[in-house]
Amino acid sequence: MAAGLVKKFIASMLMWMAPLVVLYGFNHNLLPGLTNLSPHAMTLLSGFVAVILVNIVIAFYIYMAMKEPSNKHQPDPKFLTHAKASVYQPTGEPMESLKKQE
Repeated sequence: MAAGLVKKFIASMLMWMAPLVVLYGFNHNLLPGLTNLSPHAMTLLSGFVAVILVNIVIAFYIYMAMKEPSNKHQPDPKFLTHAKASVYQPTGEPMESLKKQE
């Protein structure tokens, strides 16, 4: 359980920090070749890249969650025996309800 919480914490931090790093990098001209873009284009491009990065982090988190082994829950044997007995126990109630409907 602790490993799952660590993965969730890391994914949450990446979802917060990755877009901020991208926006900071675009706005402070840290990425080469993007200095000749207009401010409007720079804002749009940085927003698109930030959104794509968040979606990549979410997809990676889902992939890691699906890759974890699932511990299949085993139902209580006492509950199963009572449930099976109640299914196979004949009662007259369904027939009476059918007669009432007719």
